[in-house]
Amino acid sequence: MTSTVPVSSAEKMRLRAALIEKIGGYMHAHALGLAAELKLADLIHSGVDTSAALAEATGTHEPSLRRLLRLLAAVGLTTEPSPGTFGLTEVGDLLRSDSPDSLYAFTRMFTHESHFSAWQGLAHAVRTGESAWDHVFGKNIYAYLADLPALSELFNVAMSQESRIAAGHIAAAYDFSGVRKVVDIGGGDGTLVSAILRANPGPSGVVFDSPAGVAQAADVLAAAGLADRTEVVAGDFFSSVPDGGDLYIIKSVFQDWDDSPAKAILRTVRAHVPADATLLIVGSVLPETAAPGEPIPFYTDMNMLVNSGGRERTESHFRALLAEAGFAVESVALKAAGPLSIIKANPV
Repeated sequence: MTSTVPVSSAEKMRLRAALIEKIGGYMHAHALGLAAELKLADLIHSGVDTSAALAEATGTHEPSLRRLLRLLAAVGLTTEPSPGTFGLTEVGDLLRSDSPDSLYAFTRMFTHESHFSAWQGLAHAVRTGESAWDHVFGKNIYAYLADLPALSELFNVAMSQESRIAAGHIAAAYDFSGVRKVVDIGGGDGTLVSAILRANPGPSGVVFDSPAGVAQAADVLAAAGLADRTEVVAGDFFSSVPDGGDLYIIKSVFQDWDDSPAKAILRTVRAHVPADATLLIVGSVLPETAAPGEPIPFYTDMNMLVNSGGRERTESHFRALLAEAGFAVESVALKAAGPLSIIKANPV
């Protein structure tokens, strides 16, 4: 039986306020989504900084918009240096669509009504282990996006924005000297391959993903001046992956899948990679026990359950998956690439 330590009235109030703030998280998310939709950060950055001017620019009700802006100030995205006048914090600046480190599309995507609807099915996911998205919409998230080209494009841009800084960390964290050909499995628009090849003049690169996933890859690689060193291949990593690489990278892919499909992907890779190739798995590695302080990987873990039936994994979980698929782990560099870890494995 756990004993209860008496707490002061002030501490009780602090604890209650902390819980209420967490309960209000969905309110923050909706406010962020609308701020991004209205491009408030772009407008404030350009000098449109009063609630009256912002309401005129966005076609909104000025008193209500002012209340939204004050909520954004309370959660640290805007400032209100004088009544009715607003600025941006460093965090709020990330909502600008034209910021080099923009999370504008990421914000739009993950505050889209489809995601809120899917999370309404959280209880189903927890009770059954099945994707809430499939339950709510009657199809998986990828089929859903395939039917909505504009949303699919937004998703691809959102993933690119999330990956941009991580790609630089990966390019700096791993020694690519001696690598001839990098194959990025699930490489999306080529952001990671682009970062690696810009930092390393030796290797060539292959971006491999579904047809929708690689839709923007050729343009991204051409804009980086890498068209002559890269190849874009569309396919299905449950069936095959490109041959001939000596370094294969799978970044932020396994979180989309539960164990059975994750092992199927690994077995496909094992069947196609050369015996002397190296596999890098890049992504979040959960601690073996949870503790307060770093909730984002656990948010992602639950978001994967809701949206795709996937999951984040611990180091021991990754080791077991790789062993079953015919790979031996050589090293695990926790948080070697910003918040992401790098697991290095070799075919057995």
